[in-house]
Order: sequence, then structure tokens, then C-alpha cells
Amino acid sequence: MIPNSNLRLHILNTKESTLTCNFFFASQSLHLHLFYYLCIATPPIQGLISIMTQKPLISVITITFNASAQLPPTMKAVSRQSFTNFEHIIIDGASTDSTIDVARKMATENLRILSERDNGLYDAMNKGLGMAKGKYVIFLNAGDAFHSPDTLAAYAKAAEKDADIIYADTVIVDSERKMIAPRHLSAPRLLTFKSFAKGMLVCHQAFMVKKDIAPKYDLAYRFSADYDWTVKCISRTTPEKCVNLNTVAIDYLNDGLTDRNKIKSLRERFNIMCRHYGVVATVGNHLSFVIRALNRKLSK
Repeated sequence: MIPNSNLRLHILNTKESTLTCNFFFASQSLHLHLFYYLCIATPPIQGLISIMTQKPLISVITITFNASAQLPPTMKAVSRQSFTNFEHIIIDGASTDSTIDVARKMATENLRILSERDNGLYDAMNKGLGMAKGKYVIFLNAGDAFHSPDTLAAYAKAAEKDADIIYADTVIVDSERKMIAPRHLSAPRLLTFKSFAKGMLVCHQAFMVKKDIAPKYDLAYRFSADYDWTVKCISRTTPEKCVNLNTVAIDYLNDGLTDRNKIKSLRERFNIMCRHYGVVATVGNHLSFVIRALNRKLSK
């Protein structure tokens, strides 16, 4: 065994069941790199090369960790898309369950998998951004799903207008994939920088952005870096370059990291809002949030 070695596993699958494993060992003492490639490919290697070199329009990025139960609906929703010029990237945090086995069994020809330890959800998302080859990126985490087989086709159609950001609405589903309710915040007709001063109006999973304007996630935040990231993306474009699909695009599983840490997430998001929009405006908006929540409760 080589001391101080790191093991990184990359898996590339094709419809004809192709498995490629790259083992990377780095010796810190000698500063030497030893690469060993083991390839078992059907069809021939030319098929693998064409898959790896073709630049997709969209990169769909899925983050997993011990998500063997949640991943199948996501994989199924991706595989049944009528639009095909996309890649699917799974960033796995070195799962100890059968997550990777599930991904392999359900893999399509445009799937790439990276499985290694990370420093949390947003570190994994940054890895996904780094691996993405598409002009646009969209995150679809384990348990979430595209609402219909034509969802990516709708995003791709809007991309023909050279939009910087394409967004849509979301519905909340349970573990049996039954709709609980529409998301309580609806996507605005016109998306501006000030839109998010009123909260996360667009679900992160329904937000597709040009990779060129997408920053890295700020790892100083543990629960709401997606809110901060989305605001930064919007700040890098204009309302004219943001397209609302005016439809439901995402089925969001009501069992996420933020849901389990609601109070911490809200505190963190408040601090992010203060940084982007100022303390006075943020406090005023939060008073309106309270009124809105009370009205929802009274209307039930």
C-alpha cells in the first residue's frame, strides 16, 4: 500500500453497460503520481471517447450521500427526459450504503459519477460545478425529480433565446411521490435582484443558470449557501436575460437538509439577506413574512 494515498473513483456508464474506473494515487513524500486505468468497454473505446468529448447543452448535477432509497425516483426522472443533449453528474460523498450500486444499475449513457469524501453539501456542489461541461447547470438532488418527461426540453427551448437564467415553479411531494401542495412561494413573473429580498422565490432545483455566470458556493454557510448563490447569479445578469417557464418543473421531496435544520437555516438566511439587501430592508421584509404566515394559517 502506498502511504498517504488518496483514492478517487470515477464511474462512466453507457447503455451497453460500460464501466471505467480511474484509480489515482499520490505520494506526498515523493511528489509522484501513478495513474492506472482499467477499462472494460462494450462497445469499443471510440464510443467512450465520443461520449466524453461531446459538449452537452445542460449539466444536471445530483448530490448524494447514503441516498440509496431516495435516488431511484431522481434517476428515473432524468432517464425518461425527451431532450437528450445533457449530461448527468452524480457527486457522492463516499456513501457507505448501496447508493453507487443503484446509480450504476440505473445509469444512462450520459452519466458520470464521482464518489469521495467531501466537506458537506455545498462543497459537493462546487465539485459538480467544476466537473460540469454543459453551457447551463441545474441541480437535482437525490429525492427530487423533473415534473414531466419534457421538463428539460422546456428549459432547452428557453435556452435558444440565450437566456442567462431559466426558472420555473415547484410542487412538494412526499416519499411516495404524492403531491402535498404547490410550493408556498411562486416564481415571479419578472426576476430581478430585488426579488429575493422577499425570500427564496424560486426553488433552487428549478433554477437553471449559465455556467459562465455561476459562482462557487460560499462554504462559510452550512444551510443556506444555495440562497446566497442564487442571489449572486441574479446579480450577474439583467431581468431581460431571465426567462420564466410559467410551468411546474420540479417535484421537490419534503425531506431535505434544510428542512431538518429549519431554525439554523432561517438565521443563516437572515444574515445573508442583511448582507445583500441591508438590515433595515431585511427586517421590514421579515415582518411581512410573519404577516404572510399568519394569513396562511388563518385561511386553513
